[in-house]
Amino acid sequence: MSFQSVWFLLIAVLWVGYFILEGFDFGVGMLLPFVSRNAADRRAVLTTLGPVWDGNEVWLLVAGGATFAAFPEWYATLFSGFYLPLFLILVALIVRGVAFEYRSKHGDGTWRARWDLAIVIASFLPALLWGVAFANIVRGVPLEKAASGSIEYVGGFFNLLNPYALLGGVVTLTVFLTHGAHFLALKTAGEIRLRAHGLALRLGLIAAVAAVAFLLWSNLMLPSINTKFLVLSIATALFWVGGIAANFRGREGWAFLSSSIAIATFVSGLFFALYPRVMPSSRGAQFDLTIFNASSTNYTLKVMTIVAVVMTPIVLVYQGWTYWVFRKRVSASQIQFPEQGVLDTLHQ
Repeated sequence: MSFQSVWFLLIAVLWVGYFILEGFDFGVGMLLPFVSRNAADRRAVLTTLGPVWDGNEVWLLVAGGATFAAFPEWYATLFSGFYLPLFLILVALIVRGVAFEYRSKHGDGTWRARWDLAIVIASFLPALLWGVAFANIVRGVPLEKAASGSIEYVGGFFNLLNPYALLGGVVTLTVFLTHGAHFLALKTAGEIRLRAHGLALRLGLIAAVAAVAFLLWSNLMLPSINTKFLVLSIATALFWVGGIAANFRGREGWAFLSSSIAIATFVSGLFFALYPRVMPSSRGAQFDLTIFNASSTNYTLKVMTIVAVVMTPIVLVYQGWTYWVFRKRVSASQIQFPEQGVLDTLHQ
């Protein structure tokens, strides 16, 4: 296997990890007003994310950095062509992080309510726009060779808002909502857990319909790929249905695991549909960016591989340890002072 293929695979793994971890993160943020009835409920919901939300975003940073280092042409074309949606995602992530830290810096209820609204909106935008972005990459975007010889995006923002891409946005939005509901059902107790159970069932069915429509469209639109993509699509559907069934039976751990595997197979299927391309061109295959014409030198990829082999296990062990330490359930009855910050609550 070439270094280019290795790094395409590693970047796919990073995106799988990001969508699983940040997926429930976004879902919990969007569900905040729907599973909470008072300040203690809201504090308990946000406490489930307190120890992990910033660590989850590391997967995005590493995925972006790996793309820049391994496939600079892909990175340049992606971030220039998708500038506005990626900028909106970046702003939303910044606002979201600020909201987590600042909502409890002042005791006024209106102050906290405004930051809570910021969390909801800043979770909604990336959940929708990531699906739009990835669907466009799979579908193909207008790419042509510039006078300098490089491949450049020649479309506009509204080229990205096509029906297929918007459906992809609906899929990621509803999938993350369901995944977040599974996480809340697993991590909370009392009324919040019951509300999360009910929402997970309803949202899961909506997400299933949207995902089936998207996967069918993808299979019909991409006749050149072989039956392995269809197999991954069927596996995604089966794991998702399994998660809904586990939630119905009150098996929160299995429900969350099933939705995680469904997300993993879904994202893997999209990357499989791309390979060996990294950005297909709707103007002709001669303008496609592939792992070969968009990559760095073999020496660069070799050095990166050595660093990845050393550092990746350390990161995985540390993040796994974090989840293990904060594995217990949270309930509103444990929140004595709802106006306190997440870390203050955790230290009680």
